[in-house]
Amino acid sequence: MNGKVRRVVTGHDASGKAVVLEDGGAPAVRTNPKRPGHISTDLWKTSESPVIVRREEADPTAGPKQIHPPPRGTVFRISEIAPESEAIRNMDPSQAKEVFKAMGNESASTFGQNQRHPFMHRTETIDYAVVLEGEIVMLLDEEDVHLKAGDVVIQRGTNHAWSNRSDKPAKMLYVLIDGEFDAELQAKFGRAGH
Repeated sequence: MNGKVRRVVTGHDASGKAVVLEDGGAPAVRTNPKRPGHISTDLWKTSESPVIVRREEADPTAGPKQIHPPPRGTVFRISEIAPESEAIRNMDPSQAKEVFKAMGNESASTFGQNQRHPFMHRTETIDYAVVLEGEIVMLLDEEDVHLKAGDVVIQRGTNHAWSNRSDKPAKMLYVLIDGEFDAELQAKFGRAGH
């Protein structure tokens, strides 16, 4: 796996006819030097809801990496997660925060509050996660859930981490949707990962 994903983007010509505007490798392939072996490819983003569909538009995946979607927006992403190393398991909370800072959201890290895994984090989002290839373990506050290719997770603003405990890379598809905690959850967590 190398982060290369063919992306076909459709739109409309001047007469309103459906056409392919772009067909090629998705350009927003990012790595994180603080997390070796992790490759993230943003396929598309939106920044409003409802989304205004235009005949053509500039590539919304350009710009700095962000783990979360823009306000009222979405992110469509495929990530490749390498088998977990000893170095990852031995990170301290400040090192974990640096990983999230490099992904554009230092405040999402919750490892200092819950010592289960360095990549524990929470964002005010609904995330649809699909295991495309391999196996992965989803860690919650007190549970581990083993997932394999074809399994789907609906992540609802919960504290979690993804841990690849196998000897092969895992490939995940995510759709992240901006959200907001209700009053009860805001009282417990404040504004998470914004």
